Amino acid sequence: MTNKRHLFVTGIGTGIGKTLVSAILIEKLKADYWKPVQSGDLDNSDSLSIKNLISNTESVIHPETYRLTQPFSPHKSAAIDGIMIDPGKFALPETNNTLIIEGAGGLMVPLNNQFLMIDLIKQLNAEVILISQNYLGSINHTLLSVYALKQYGIPVKGIIFNGVKDSYSTDFILEYSGVESLGHLPEISIVDKKSIAEAGNFINL
Repeated sequence: MTNKRHLFVTGIGTGIGKTLVSAILIEKLKADYWKPVQSGDLDNSDSLSIKNLISNTESVIHPETYRLTQPFSPHKSAAIDGIMIDPGKFALPETNNTLIIEGAGGLMVPLNNQFLMIDLIKQLNAEVILISQNYLGSINHTLLSVYALKQYGIPVKGIIFNGVKDSYSTDFILEYSGVESLGHLPEISIVDKKSIAEAGNFINL
């Protein structure tokens, strides 16, 4: 494991398994975790979910920069909370460990009226791990995400496919995009510390 890697976990959409994959990566790499923006139920935040799913004692969960109370896109949640997200306030946590950074939603989610999630990734100088799922339309969503990252000059470490397998979709996405597969995660029926630790065997990183 190389120290001080910054790996940004994003997905081709919402509800694609970013937190699940982040937990698996953190446990596998014994990495640190940071969620820059949390929108929604703060009593059941992604940071708390990660804490409850990892077993190792080396990983540090760093505090969010923004904790928003409403379950909407960050720019709307921030407006309802009476604040504006300031890109200048995002600073990478100090750590000598690999850092897993989890986004909110997909790449083009607005943090304010001029600043998108993809802008934050670029600002943080992070390498992206893209989470994909096989469903009708996922080829389009995955390739558009890869295209946007390439347009921004953001390096893509690879794609992790989460859930039901479809070799037609997976093979086409990898061949057309030229992005490496980091593995395929089968559906996990019971999500707990044991299954999270075991799932690391499906990821090549």
